[in-house]
Amino acid sequence: MKLQFAIDTLTTEHALALAAAAAPYVDILELGTPLIKSEGLSAITAIKAAHPDKVVFADLKTMDAGELEADIAFGAGADLVTVLGSADDSTIAGAVKAANKHGKGVVVDLIGVADKPARAKQVVELGAEFVEMHAGLDEQAQPGYSLDSLLRDGEAAGVPFSVAGGVNASSIGSVQASGARIAVAGSAIYSADNVGEAAARIRAGIS
Repeated sequence: MKLQFAIDTLTTEHALALAAAAAPYVDILELGTPLIKSEGLSAITAIKAAHPDKVVFADLKTMDAGELEADIAFGAGADLVTVLGSADDSTIAGAVKAANKHGKGVVVDLIGVADKPARAKQVVELGAEFVEMHAGLDEQAQPGYSLDSLLRDGEAAGVPFSVAGGVNASSIGSVQASGARIAVAGSAIYSADNVGEAAARIRAGIS
């Protein structure tokens, strides 16, 4: 299982500092949606230039104009981009078309999708490289939230999936046991006093 670091900050300078600290322990560097909205495509280019050996994941959360948005992100240096699972099939197919042109990949983010396993099967047939079983920060803040539902959905989907929604050193073992291809950790790393140590602790939990 690979480890993805979701960098949810608002400046490229801070993102580069976080990426540098965590890079020895992670496989994929994700530029969070707020970062891309704040800094634009230049943030993607900067991260890829600083870490050419890492997979750079641009969390566009595209809902429309799939081919266009994917194309410009791949041109800026992204290796993977996200399209929302609630988008029209044609939007996902358009992003996949751009990915094929660039030799890159599309990840379908299932945040907000009620029946994640069913939609996961559909979008993989459309050409998604994998799906992301994702609960956002707002959902995680609700009383009673548990990562377990994402793990169950991933297991039920029967397709390659990642998990994002509060992954940390305590839960990383359960994420791997679910069969996830990728574990996505954000706040557990970037909010830590020592970013490198936090990333190393999560990495240590992957067998």
